[in-house]
Order: sequence, then structure tokens, then C-alpha cells
Amino acid sequence: MSEELTIRREDDGGSKGRYVIALPDGDEAELTYSRANANLLIADHTGVPKAHGGKGIAGMLVRRLVEDARKEGVKIVPLCPYVKAWFERHPDWQDVQNGR
Repeated sequence: MSEELTIRREDDGGSKGRYVIALPDGDEAELTYSRANANLLIADHTGVPKAHGGKGIAGMLVRRLVEDARKEGVKIVPLCPYVKAWFERHPDWQDVQNGR
């Protein structure tokens, strides 16, 4: 299922943004972030509706966050426990983790 889904990024141009996947049943999965400054994002929440849990959807959101951070040259503070767990499992992401 996760291969058919599209991730959309919404950024208010200021301090808030999110990555969103519109799910086939009308629900949404999201990863929200706050922009601390031009070079630092704080990943603060990841949410996937229970009916869609265990399908790799949240992981898709985290990987997209990391891809975009690399492209944009920004660092990430993984405040969200889910995002933090992914960073702990991926030492190759240290280049975008703040404080590493």
C-alpha cells in the first residue's frame, strides 16, 4: 500500500510545516515540524490513523523529512519519539541530526 501513496509537504513559510499523506479512506497521516531558524527543523509529531498502522506510512514520512533536509542543508532535532527512534536506528542520518 505505501508504494502507491504520495507525500505532500505543506510549509507556512514561517515556523510551521508538515508532511502529509492523504489516505484512500479520506484520513491523513502526518509528520509535523517547527522551524527554529533557517537551518534547523524540529520534528515534533508523527501521526498515522490506527487503521493504517504497521504499513510503513510513518517511516515514509520520516525518510522524506531526511531527504529534504539533505537537499536543503538543514539539521533536524528529532523531538518526536518516533522520529528519534528512526534516527537511532540509522546512524547514516547523523549528517542531518542536530548536535551530531
